[in-house]
Amino acid sequence: MKRREVTFAPEAKDDLLKLYDWIAEAGGPAVALPYLERIEAYCAGFDLASERGTKRDDVRRGLRIAGFERRVTIAFTVSDARVVILRVFYGGQDWQEALR
Repeated sequence: MKRREVTFAPEAKDDLLKLYDWIAEAGGPAVALPYLERIEAYCAGFDLASERGTKRDDVRRGLRIAGFERRVTIAFTVSDARVVILRVFYGGQDWQEALR
């Protein structure tokens, strides 16, 4: 298996910060922080077996989509050397429209 560097696009970092704020407001930082840490750990695991998820070239060339704990959709691309997490969508957000 090939190991790739995993990076987060600025938009994905912003998505995570907004998600943290939303969860922290509703359930507190003690709930928000571990949840975000799990998402980040899951994404870091894309360094191996990077070509997982569902290919969605119909939405955007090279796009892959993976779910996390039934509530999060992770949009990413895979190149020869790295995986770029493009966006992190929570709940019912329209990720297809956002990525067109």
